[in-house]
Amino acid sequence: MASISADNHGLRLVVRYMVLTLVAIIFIFPLVFMVVSSLKPDQQLLADTSSLRAFLPVGDISVDNYYAAFKRAPVGTFVLNSVIITGVTVVLSLFICSMAAFSFVFLKWQGRDLILSIILATLIVPFETIAIPLLLLSSKLPWIGAHGLEWGWLNTYRVQIIPFIADGLTIFLFVQYFKDLPGELIEAARVEGATWPQIYRRIVMPLSGPVLATAAILKFLAMYNQYLWPLMVVQQEEYRPVMVGLQYFFQLNRAWGEIMAYLSLITVPVLAFYLVLQRAFIASIASTGVKG
Repeated sequence: MASISADNHGLRLVVRYMVLTLVAIIFIFPLVFMVVSSLKPDQQLLADTSSLRAFLPVGDISVDNYYAAFKRAPVGTFVLNSVIITGVTVVLSLFICSMAAFSFVFLKWQGRDLILSIILATLIVPFETIAIPLLLLSSKLPWIGAHGLEWGWLNTYRVQIIPFIADGLTIFLFVQYFKDLPGELIEAARVEGATWPQIYRRIVMPLSGPVLATAAILKFLAMYNQYLWPLMVVQQEEYRPVMVGLQYFFQLNRAWGEIMAYLSLITVPVLAFYLVLQRAFIASIASTGVKG
């Protein structure tokens, strides 16, 4: 009986890994197609799409499309802008939203539930409904910079960062996670004389690795894929992110090989961010726990 049970367990593992491998292959096919297509001239690229050759680096392979992409648009500037905007927004968002969620869950103050309900209600409001009012407001807001008092936030990094630092979804994720933390830890810390900032910094946040990774990934994807808002508020090339830069490749003569090369380049930060967050997520899962 023990051998039969072991054989069944082994068979289930084999089937599970086969299914996971198949799913991984399905998800990785678009990336393979994108990279392989970026190495082919347009005529060959279009001809190969009708067969499995579209996923194979065969034929006239070169990196000419990458050179052409850099000549057509300042790719490095666009990628750097997106990395700066996305990175700063993610860091500030995790800090601000986690503190807001901490106050909603652990602190008692008048109107807490009402304000939380209003914040969660913003989840059903499409961004397009507030884009124009936000644009008009951003064009008139003051800012104290290196040259003194300035009016208007257009054509800057801050107009692409500040409006998106706090959002209802990230706060909701932290609130739900904080509610599941052991209340005994907080009570014990309060009895020992710990202040609320100390509890937030030394107890709650070290236990919040999974929600930090989840919120960071969702925020990163949302910010890195921003198109409508940067298109509205940025007219200067030096501040444009990668998604707005994509329109350079659809003007005049459209070159699909260059488009694939550009998409391959702008995907690199996404993959790097995902790999870093994946390791951090696994590490946080392994280290998170409460010992009795």
